[in-house]
Amino acid sequence: MWAKTITGNFANVIHGLNTNHLTDVVIQRSKRMILDTLGVGLLGTSTEVCQKVKQYSQIYNSDISSTIWGHLDFRLPPLYAAFVNGVAVHSMDFDDTWHPATHPSGAVLPAVMALTEAFPQKKKISGLDLLLAFNVGIEVQGRLLRFSSEARNIPKRFHPPTVVGTMGSAAACAKLLALNQMKCKNTLAIAASYAGAPLANAATQTKPLHIGNAAKHGLEAACLASLGLQGNNHILDMESGIGAFYTDYNPQTLPTLQSYPWLLDQQDVAIKRFPAHLGTHWVADAASSARRKLVKNSDDLLLLDKIEKVIIKVPEVKYVNRPSPNSEHEARHSFQFVACSALLDGSMSVQSFASEKINRPALQELLCKTQLEHPSDNKPSFESLYCEVTVVLQDGNTVSDRCNTFYGHWRKPLTKQDLEKKFQSNASAVLPAEAIEGIIETVYNLENIEDCSVLNMLLSGQSARALPEKLHVDHSNP
Repeated sequence: MWAKTITGNFANVIHGLNTNHLTDVVIQRSKRMILDTLGVGLLGTSTEVCQKVKQYSQIYNSDISSTIWGHLDFRLPPLYAAFVNGVAVHSMDFDDTWHPATHPSGAVLPAVMALTEAFPQKKKISGLDLLLAFNVGIEVQGRLLRFSSEARNIPKRFHPPTVVGTMGSAAACAKLLALNQMKCKNTLAIAASYAGAPLANAATQTKPLHIGNAAKHGLEAACLASLGLQGNNHILDMESGIGAFYTDYNPQTLPTLQSYPWLLDQQDVAIKRFPAHLGTHWVADAASSARRKLVKNSDDLLLLDKIEKVIIKVPEVKYVNRPSPNSEHEARHSFQFVACSALLDGSMSVQSFASEKINRPALQELLCKTQLEHPSDNKPSFESLYCEVTVVLQDGNTVSDRCNTFYGHWRKPLTKQDLEKKFQSNASAVLPAEAIEGIIETVYNLENIEDCSVLNMLLSGQSARALPEKLHVDHSNP
């Protein structure tokens, strides 16, 4: 019998989904998301903002502790492990992006990974258990985003992961805790009271806290609900509930559990090649292509004195319109910076956002010649936007290129080889090679892993050779 409310319906689905509902496509896509999220999280542990939240979180102690990724001898209580690892994932804006717009994995994976270490030692959480909980968290985010037409566009007022990410984290943790339907309702209600953060903190050190808080608060909501804390059982049905965040909120019931249609089956994520706002990835590809038309050899310098101006045609997205970025966080949210960097260097990378790159005279000179245009047909949606970069030369000639779909977008996904290269490059900043290869093997075989504690051990930097008894995998299913 289906519940009469949207909230009850969600609780039924969260409670009722099981590993048999997972499809091959969902498993494969979610393993790619997990591998990518772990990689950007490991790289993010070395950032200044992550160092600050680690220092802050050290004041909290508990008999139960969870792994801080990339740290062999530093653990925190599960809530704060979820928080720190979540901040690390988003500290460079290198994590995946979905449509409608949100960062789905960073809010969920740190929470469920931390929670797996909070169970009694005799209780093993399998890789399939982890995959199911993770996908429940992703699914809840996608369904909530489809309750609003305005959510389909790049956000203007609040950062979506702080709303749907918090709810997804809560749902995932409720699933892993095997909460009953009433407690699943209360989990969603409690999580809703943690939801929301203004977009004004984009391009600052505070924005990564949005993902950390979503992970932490979702886990906290599920833990409080498991103890019997109650909330409004109509939280998804009301304009004053989750509807408070959307002017056109129109909630719908979920499909029945029989042959459940996962949104991840229908809509893949975008995986970034460099750490910046997703909208800048169209800009980078268009600018890099334009550069190839301007210079004969890839190593040749761009002759700035021959350039009169650079015109970038993109949608109007105010928080990514930054003509003079002064920090790495502002540069990651600047159409202009990414266009000029790609024109100068031919490509973008992690190193593109170092202070010496931001402040180099050539870049500053080119930024002064750069302007944005917003064609009426270029809508602020990750599904349909495009970028056109035009370089106007002093002699009156122009060179132009347009990107409709960048490499890494869900329409043009990274190859398995390139995804692994990204992970290896990111993880090598903090982990030894044996641990890195162990993580890749474990994630690719996650549905066959009997005890996913091996993944947390590898994330701390332990060698795979020290864990042979835990790697129970079937290599016939790569």
